[in-house]
Amino acid sequence: MEEDLCPVCGLPHDLCVCEGLAKEVQIIRVYLEKRRYGKNYTCISGIDPKEVDLGSLAKKLKTQLACGGTYKDGRIELQGDHRFKIKDLLVNAGFPAENIEVQ
Repeated sequence: MEEDLCPVCGLPHDLCVCEGLAKEVQIIRVYLEKRRYGKNYTCISGIDPKEVDLGSLAKKLKTQLACGGTYKDGRIELQGDHRFKIKDLLVNAGFPAENIEVQ
């Protein structure tokens, strides 16, 4: 029975609120990086990889934006300029709008 409890909050995993609380305090920065051959990459940093599963969030964003990308070094990189669409998608994922700054 103890295996079904979250080690941080002590609630069962289906009722765990740790990830939701972690989303409330993170300041997320969305910016554009220009790479080789003039390619643009939208980078999302400031999300704590220990609190939020970056792999599933990156996969969800890539699917919704129909683009390629990856997550590494604690940030998500998406191919193309998606700076102005990302904020709405992150808000739908549970992050507060006031903690997301787009540059």
